[in-house]
Amino acid sequence: MGSIWEIDFYSRPILDENQKKVWEVVVCESPLDTRTDPTRLFRYAQYCPSTQVNSAWLRTALQEAMAKAGTAPTKFRFFRRQMNNMITKACKDLGIPAQPSRRTLALLQLLKERMDEVYPQEPGYQPTPNPSVKMESSPPQRLPDALTGQQWAFVNLEATALADMHEWEIAFGEAFPLQMVGLSPETIIPGLLIFSERALPLAGWISGLELAFVRVETSPVARLLLETGASESWILANLKNPQTVAEAQAFVSAKQQANGVHFIAVQSNPQTESFSGFWLLQEVSIP
Repeated sequence: MGSIWEIDFYSRPILDENQKKVWEVVVCESPLDTRTDPTRLFRYAQYCPSTQVNSAWLRTALQEAMAKAGTAPTKFRFFRRQMNNMITKACKDLGIPAQPSRRTLALLQLLKERMDEVYPQEPGYQPTPNPSVKMESSPPQRLPDALTGQQWAFVNLEATALADMHEWEIAFGEAFPLQMVGLSPETIIPGLLIFSERALPLAGWISGLELAFVRVETSPVARLLLETGASESWILANLKNPQTVAEAQAFVSAKQQANGVHFIAVQSNPQTESFSGFWLLQEVSIP
């Protein structure tokens, strides 16, 4: 897997000499492995005059970022839906795909850091609340019939066990270092394990999505949902009896205790030691 970059291009709480909002592109590399050193992830930021906010300026800025990094990513992720057209065009002109995603953990941390430490030091800083970009999820869709799991189970792992994830046999997957999200090695990480006779095709299909997180919906019916992309949602399972509802509530509680961190995994059967897919996830609030 090549590198993935997370990008944001938007106005900042800074006014220029003409009292116009200063814009900025912020870029950071996605962590893809539990062994990743967060301090070594590539970062880049460049202010943009309000008179030059367009896809051509953004394309040039991204080219400068790639020149500085000495490499190009295989794809871009971005969470700000209202910038979809401009970001998508700039990246298309570079020949690199860009996808709306809620899996922008490093970018959200970097933006908070800049909001707290960088922008207040700039001339023209105007403290204002972050503009909301929260989007309502689309109505949940059914999984393709051929990819529905035959069994599933809630499971738990200690965070320390994930340090060896790179040694596991995994066909498709993605992770991030737990120190990046402030978890101790003893933290219990909850997860959902799906068993399927078509485990590899299921994992391959999931890998083509921009995974966000797993959540439990209790109304109008109790069910497990997989959130993907900017607002897509998929029905993983219906919770049909009090025992599974109680297990789902325990999953939600454990996820809260783990700062939103959890995982989803796919195996062919409970006896196998390999994974067709394993993704470490974190449910975070998009500001």
